[in-house]
Amino acid sequence: MGIKEMDVLKTSIKIVEWLQDRVHESGTEGYVVGVSGGIDSALTSTLCALTGHKVIVVGLPIHQPATHIHRSEAHMEWLENNFSNVQQKTFDLTYLYEAFRDLDMDTSDLALVNTRSRLRMVALYSLANTHNLLVAGTGNKVEDYGIGFFTKYGDGGVDVSPIADLLKSEVRELAQHLGVIDEIITATPTDGLWEDDRSDEEQIGASYEELEWALEYYDTNGPHFEPLDQRQSEVLEIYIGRHLSSRHKLEAPPVCLLDGE
Repeated sequence: MGIKEMDVLKTSIKIVEWLQDRVHESGTEGYVVGVSGGIDSALTSTLCALTGHKVIVVGLPIHQPATHIHRSEAHMEWLENNFSNVQQKTFDLTYLYEAFRDLDMDTSDLALVNTRSRLRMVALYSLANTHNLLVAGTGNKVEDYGIGFFTKYGDGGVDVSPIADLLKSEVRELAQHLGVIDEIITATPTDGLWEDDRSDEEQIGASYEELEWALEYYDTNGPHFEPLDQRQSEVLEIYIGRHLSSRHKLEAPPVCLLDGE
């Protein structure tokens, strides 16, 4: 898997042109992108910058580790130094999150994690509405299509998804090609939503390399599987379980139709 070296440039050009078309079709002026310090948001924001349209990149920390904030700030500074159409902003949403957390709602840890993501979505859309911009999503193919590893109406609440057809390995290839800083490319993938800063692999139970294999295997074989070793069976079970349980995130809410089905 992965993009052939000769096709990396073509792929980045295709995505940039696609992003340009979405701006023209919508009558907006460009994009707003939340920048976390991770590789997905770094690639997305760079591709948006390459459109030549107005781009606001935003850091939205909520109890973030210093390493995340440093990577986010370094990437936004790199973008602003290399693209005249890019403007960076940072809004610390910690106090808003704490106000919500302190409500007497008996809120679970998972609900609080999703609240972080939804607060960021509200901030991004506030900027988008104010500046006539589209919100660009930062989810890759494994996250968005494969296992639904995103928050419904949080980081899943976007206007466009430019890298949602790229595997994590392909995201890394494009990011390297476009000059994203090494500190981001080599960072351990994490959603940055948990207090203990657990990695994506720790949350999911499988690495992105394993999940890419499972996505391709499942798409090729469907429910009919050949004999697999123990670890492959475990990974496939993780993938299928998350894929099926996340379908509600990928579909429009069901509508009760009064005339017909």
